[in-house]
Amino acid sequence: MEYSKEFKIISKEDTKTLARRIASHLQLGDVVALYGELGTGKTFFTQKLCTFLGVTENVSSPGYVLMNEYTGRFPICHLDLYRLDSYEEVLELGLHDIFEQNLTIIEWAEKAELLLPEKVIHIRFEFADPYRIVKIQSYKNLSLGESLSK
Repeated sequence: MEYSKEFKIISKEDTKTLARRIASHLQLGDVVALYGELGTGKTFFTQKLCTFLGVTENVSSPGYVLMNEYTGRFPICHLDLYRLDSYEEVLELGLHDIFEQNLTIIEWAEKAELLLPEKVIHIRFEFADPYRIVKIQSYKNLSLGESLSK
């Protein structure tokens, strides 16, 4: 990994700032793998990330349908693998084709770990009461700054 950084998220504004900074580095073909327990902020982060990528439609968790597609600066595929129980179910999604043609954002990415390409931006959300910690590891230098506060 070329880039590794940890941030303390104190507010929704911090999450928005992080999403804006990351969005400025993303391009077609990138894969953003999101990890973290329920309620750590993966979907909220994805909503803000999509906003900064030019998506004007409502961005919601694709938990029941597994995948939502959006149009912004480029095609965006948002997957939520929470409900999948087996590696075979993940295989059936045809992720490699999705990766090539979209910016791909995957919630619960650990379920697809064996299928992820080498060049991935890993973002881990963790509870650290009363705030959250976000750990980022990326194949490219994201230059996100030292802190999220202004």
